[in-house]
Amino acid sequence: MNILGISAYYHDSAAALIRSGDIIAAAQEERFTRKKHDAGFPVHAIRSCLEVGQISLQDVDYIVFYDKPLVKFERLLETYLGFAPKGFRSFVQAMPVWLKEKLYLKTLLKKELATLGTNSQLPPLLFTEHHQAHAASAFFPSPFQKAGVLCLDGVGEWATSSVWLGDGNQLIPQWEIDFPHSLGLLYSAFTYFTGFKVNSGEYKLMGLAPYGEPKYVQTILDNLIDLKEDGTFQLNMRYFNYTVGLTMTNSRFGKLFGGPPRPREGTLTQREMDIARSIQAVTEEVVLRLAKTVRKELEVDYLCLAGGVALNCVANGCLLREKVFKDIWIQPAAGDAGGALGAALSVWHEYLDKPRQVNDKDQMQGAYLGPQSDDKEIRTYLDSINAPYEYLPDSELLPKLAQILADENVVGWFHGRMEFGPRALGGRSIIGDPRSTKMQSIMNLKIKYRESFRPFAPSILQERVSDYFEIDCASPYMLLVADVKPEFRLPLTEAQQKLFGVEKLNVPRSTLPAITHLDYSARIQTVHQDTNPRYHGLLKQFETLTGCPLIVNTSFNVRGEPLVCTPFDAYQCFMRTEMDYLVLENFLLSKHNQPKVAQDEAWKQEFELD
Repeated sequence: MNILGISAYYHDSAAALIRSGDIIAAAQEERFTRKKHDAGFPVHAIRSCLEVGQISLQDVDYIVFYDKPLVKFERLLETYLGFAPKGFRSFVQAMPVWLKEKLYLKTLLKKELATLGTNSQLPPLLFTEHHQAHAASAFFPSPFQKAGVLCLDGVGEWATSSVWLGDGNQLIPQWEIDFPHSLGLLYSAFTYFTGFKVNSGEYKLMGLAPYGEPKYVQTILDNLIDLKEDGTFQLNMRYFNYTVGLTMTNSRFGKLFGGPPRPREGTLTQREMDIARSIQAVTEEVVLRLAKTVRKELEVDYLCLAGGVALNCVANGCLLREKVFKDIWIQPAAGDAGGALGAALSVWHEYLDKPRQVNDKDQMQGAYLGPQSDDKEIRTYLDSINAPYEYLPDSELLPKLAQILADENVVGWFHGRMEFGPRALGGRSIIGDPRSTKMQSIMNLKIKYRESFRPFAPSILQERVSDYFEIDCASPYMLLVADVKPEFRLPLTEAQQKLFGVEKLNVPRSTLPAITHLDYSARIQTVHQDTNPRYHGLLKQFETLTGCPLIVNTSFNVRGEPLVCTPFDAYQCFMRTEMDYLVLENFLLSKHNQPKVAQDEAWKQEFELD
């Protein structure tokens, strides 16, 4: 039986295909349209999933959408009425879209699905609730037979935080916190205030936090959020504008923090760094208290997480260190994209009452669930543009590539199936030598064209992770932060200890400076032989050559661009940046050998800055 899940129309549209409970394919629309966080109907993602599954839409038994639009419309109306006459401008902007399209979503979906070329009757169309889809995406693929499930995001229909008990093939709702009180929207309000883009720049706020001091924590707790001992909370809506306006915060919010929001792309000051550190600390405390409550109330040993807040890997690492649970598992596509997968799994396990097969491993297959390109496709493309290349078997390519990395070159790595979720995990990655003192600066400024403060993650052999980091479990989806072990850290001089903000950036913190953040932490990806043997093999070759079992891994894109999807995307990104080498499966390309093309900087306008 084939079930197609769809998320669309808000942000991060996606599609997922499951077959008799097995995950066959999942992909985000942005990868195909090249529009980051694309919210449009995921026609390309659906086509990709059907192609991977080698079926047509006529072979699908159920189609399921991850949201209930009528309930969401009810929330919008009640919110506007509750705050009236405030919010009229926002109301006028939102209502035409709802009355023309979103309110009649079933009709709209059928119309869009018909463009996929089917002449027969469409399969039954079902709807899950938003947080139900999140919870299903977290629990059903997890390695746990029974677990608590905590979903934290901006807002679904009404819920912004929800707790579930996952048991076998059932998800039993426990309680929720409703809009407008939202940890996700609180974090997004600070994202907006510090000059980053909402629903896109939250991870920048997280990365900025170690540069600051937590001087505003009490200000936040005293004025913005009434946080209870059990982790439940209410926001003081006098300081926020998202219920009635077109911005996240208002002037009262600005007065608390000494002035108006930082302009987009404006200079980052110590204020923004201290604000980032403070809201990160508050977020970690809320998550920790909620998790302890779940443990106490449900009497479970395991926890699953989903929703956009679950992408806060620093908070996840804090939760892991506190050992509230024996283990936690986080859906790698924790945001709205993962709702497509959760909706499909919910139909299989809950609606159709099908059992789960649980073992020691999760069912996400390393998140390598997207399309891939074969040698014929790659060779045809490279020959069509007269691009010089070498074709090498792995026995020759991987040792050569290890030496290329050890020589401090930056490499674009395009291999296997594309990742599902926001993290590059060795399918569509840019890689480098973590021992290099210049690698972070080179990658940020000459490859990614992004802010210099942004940290990079290590990909490390799973069997060696505890040798280098203070963590004793797997982290295959780059969703846990842990500290570099003390023996690899470098002591700071007295003068270095007195530095503030971005002044700290160029001070090496460890013998692995390219992946060690200011607080000696790193966002870790463990690489496993069973899910990505080729990437694992590259790391083994690099270890054999250098003694170091890890490399720098960042997403294969430039700032504002989605992860590359095709050989064309990869080659174009390679040529537009100062990457030194490109690997397309077994094809190795050197920048030095490529035809010289005059670069027009106007291409940078293609992608809206995140």
